[in-house]
Amino acid sequence: MNSGSAADRAAILLVDDMEDNLDALEAVLGSLNERLVRARSGEEALQALLSEEFAVVLLDVLMPGMDGFETAANIKRLDRTRDVPIIFLTGSETDRGYAFRGYSTGAADFLAKPFDPWVLRAKVSVFLDLHRKNRQLQRLLTRDQERLDELDERLAAIETCLASDQAPDAAELRESVARMEKTLRELRSGREGW
Repeated sequence: MNSGSAADRAAILLVDDMEDNLDALEAVLGSLNERLVRARSGEEALQALLSEEFAVVLLDVLMPGMDGFETAANIKRLDRTRDVPIIFLTGSETDRGYAFRGYSTGAADFLAKPFDPWVLRAKVSVFLDLHRKNRQLQRLLTRDQERLDELDERLAAIETCLASDQAPDAAELRESVARMEKTLRELRSGREGW
C-alpha cells in the first residue's frame, strides 16, 4: 500500500474492451491505493498516455480495432511513453506465439487470463516501486543539477572579479571558496546514500 501523499500516487492504466474485465482489474488492484485509469480501446489508451504519466499499463491483447500489439508498438514509438512498462493480458486459449509477439513489441511481462490476483498485484507492485524510485532519482538529479549550476555561477562571479580591476580581498575569496566546498561535500554525501 502506498503511504505517500496524493501527489506521489502513481497511475495505472487498465486497457480492455470488456467492462467486466476492467471491473475485475479494479477489484484486484484497488488495494494498492493507486489511481486506476480505464481505457476501452487502444486509441483511448494512447490518449490517456499522452495526457498523464503512468507507472504501468495492463493491456489486453485481443481488442477490436487497434489490438494490444499495435497499441504497444505505438506506445513504444513515442518518446514520452516508450519507457512505460506494459503487462499484456490475454485469454489462456490464445495462440502461444502471442507471448513472443508481446515481448517483441516491448512488453515487460505477459499474463494469461484467468490470472492469479496475488501474482498480478505482486507484478504491478514491482513496477510501482520502480516508478517511485525513478521519480525519486529524478528529483535528486534535478536538485544536484541546480546545486552544480549554482556553483558554476559562483565560480564565474569569482573569475569575473579576478579579471576586473575590482579583485576581491583574500577573506572574501576564502569565504566564496568555502561555500563552494561545502556545497560539493553536500552533493557527494547525498550521492553516497543512493
